[in-house]
Amino acid sequence: MSTIFSKIASGEIPSYTVAEDDSYYAFLDNNPIAKGHTLVIPRKEVDYLFDIDEQTLSGLWLFAQKTAKAMQAAIPCKRIGAVVLGLEVPHAHIHLIPLNSEADVDFKKPKLALEVAEFEAIAEAIRDKWKKFNGR
Repeated sequence: MSTIFSKIASGEIPSYTVAEDDSYYAFLDNNPIAKGHTLVIPRKEVDYLFDIDEQTLSGLWLFAQKTAKAMQAAIPCKRIGAVVLGLEVPHAHIHLIPLNSEADVDFKKPKLALEVAEFEAIAEAIRDKWKKFNGR
């Protein structure tokens, strides 16, 4: 089985990459609820977050933390929220969402319609901060 997220992480499906290493991948959500809305996944396919082995799960959260710090440095916001729903795609993932209020985490509100250039600029800004903080 190969999920859409595995295909994105392998480059089979294009994405706006934010950060990656051998075990984890972060990319901009194509249907964001906020500018910079990022998805963080383990490269290992596991459907349910709490079925992931302990080492991979702890590594995923550490990778998400590094990504959130880069996001907060690149995107004007008060905080980066982390949301785990796990129903949309059968591949464990964490939503990282720039927040200015709790209302910003509303998956029922209309998604943002961003232009390709805007997605590219946001991804590049986060990648630049990631490299600065993580020496990559």
